[in-house]
Amino acid sequence: MDWGRAKNVLILTFLLLNILLGYQLWGDIREQLNANKNTAELPPETLTIMKQKRIELDATLPLDTPKLRDLTYQLQNGGSDRQDTVQLKMPVDSRIIFTEKDLLNQLGGQIPDLAQYRFDLLMSTDQVFVLYKMVDNHPMFDVRLELYYSNQKITAYKQMRVEVLGSGEAKEQTVLPASKAVAPFIERNLPNGSIIRDIQLGYHGQTFDTDTQVSAPYWRVVLEDGLVYYIHAISGEVAQDKEHAAEKSS
Repeated sequence: MDWGRAKNVLILTFLLLNILLGYQLWGDIREQLNANKNTAELPPETLTIMKQKRIELDATLPLDTPKLRDLTYQLQNGGSDRQDTVQLKMPVDSRIIFTEKDLLNQLGGQIPDLAQYRFDLLMSTDQVFVLYKMVDNHPMFDVRLELYYSNQKITAYKQMRVEVLGSGEAKEQTVLPASKAVAPFIERNLPNGSIIRDIQLGYHGQTFDTDTQVSAPYWRVVLEDGLVYYIHAISGEVAQDKEHAAEKSS
């Protein structure tokens, strides 16, 4: 037996093993650091309940607390349930959705006000890209633009268009920090084993059978299983998105 060669093989094996163990250790440390970063703003009692209920926060808590007011807007095409699906004259590569500049270049001439909408990966599916209308850099969660695609081509779209009206008597108010809005929601509303994927500030409201609607500031919370909750960013009241709940149960 060539002991010198065997010795080199053993040294190399131990070296590779140490590298593997070091990588795994770094991954565990990084995961723990991310977890601490995500939950750092939550009170200790909430963290205790999360541990008891096996709830995970796989999203960074936003730190911004802007002053926002209710929005009044008017529907321009009859409401979400009366929109027409429009076929594109020339299908375009679906990869453009991931680059805002390419999206505008390819579809800006075919889809009205496209620059006012922003892509939302979490709400998109394997057949539909979902974009929301933006107001002061915040999404209106009830005002969607849907891009339909198949075979890696965007072929059609359905768009809800609105005109945001004057604020009227609505007053600006500082929104609840995400940590204060989410803490009681975690403690009271989330079932065991829930995983929070995303927390985002935007506008949401009940939809009425009228051309004029009102939308209030809300924190949107998206879970791993697809359920969507809205937490009023001023009062802290919680509402569940019935549409996504129905989709999950069907």
